[in-house]
Amino acid sequence: MFVANIGITLWRSSRRTTTSIVLFMGLLSAALLYLPGMIDTTNQTMDSYWRWWVVHLWVEGVWELIMGAILAYLLIKLTGVDREMIEKWLYLIVGLTFLSGILGTGHHYYYIGTPSYWLWIGGIFSALEPLAFFGMAAYAVAMVRRGGRRHPNSLALSWTVGCAIMSFVGAGVLGFAHTLPQINLYTHGTLVTAMHAHLAFWGAYAMLVLGMISYALPLLTGRKLYNTGVSAFAFWTSNIGMVSMTAAFAVAGVTQVYLERRVGMDFLAVQEELAVHFWGVVLAAALFTIGILAFVYTFVKSGWPVGEVNASATPEYA
Repeated sequence: MFVANIGITLWRSSRRTTTSIVLFMGLLSAALLYLPGMIDTTNQTMDSYWRWWVVHLWVEGVWELIMGAILAYLLIKLTGVDREMIEKWLYLIVGLTFLSGILGTGHHYYYIGTPSYWLWIGGIFSALEPLAFFGMAAYAVAMVRRGGRRHPNSLALSWTVGCAIMSFVGAGVLGFAHTLPQINLYTHGTLVTAMHAHLAFWGAYAMLVLGMISYALPLLTGRKLYNTGVSAFAFWTSNIGMVSMTAAFAVAGVTQVYLERRVGMDFLAVQEELAVHFWGVVLAAALFTIGILAFVYTFVKSGWPVGEVNASATPEYA
């Protein structure tokens, strides 16, 4: 119903842009990719094979279309750079996503009972996957430098650029760090995965949502709370907390890999050795939570929407 609503809205629109079409195709594909997870199997390997069609092709496939389209929209609105220029970058990102993301699914097939050729396919194409995230980070920074930071809603711009950079580091760099089969043999199913997943989810999903909220909320409510000390505190505290949490998981993950997979210590014995690192995770998570609560405070203080807002009266670029 949600995708149909978006599709009908787009169909009846007097103008269909590359950004809106890429966004809709991403949403439609995300809905369709529920289907492989519903295939009935009697084999654990086949079940995992189809499950990764859902999970991987969501995360490193169609979500990058959705993310790229929303970033393009925000950059058009916040930087004043010409739509045509930004959408050229969007074409490049879509191409890189399909080039690497589809066969990059193979990095989930390394040691689950699938044929050995997935070691080569998964290793090669998943090593290319950071290119799409690098493209997003590069084009976000380039567009901001080209258009300047003249838009009054600097908070939304910070979340937008931060989303592109954090997703590149979390999903791209930290994903690449353990995607090759020779490394993944030791790191799979350890806290190294948690290190990658936390920063990737924060950058590629959460920061994008918070950036869109930060842009839309002043337009919906008429209350411009984007340049307050609380909103800046929320941005920096949540990001510092998440980076610290990722670092704590990294140290714990490397320790776990060495003790469990190389030395051969028992799983539960290793968990006891890792307990001290989880204090670091808890402290970082507490800092992160304070930042999120500050964002929620700003959100609530903005109040309810006030009806239709005259877009021409808002201080933004066309």
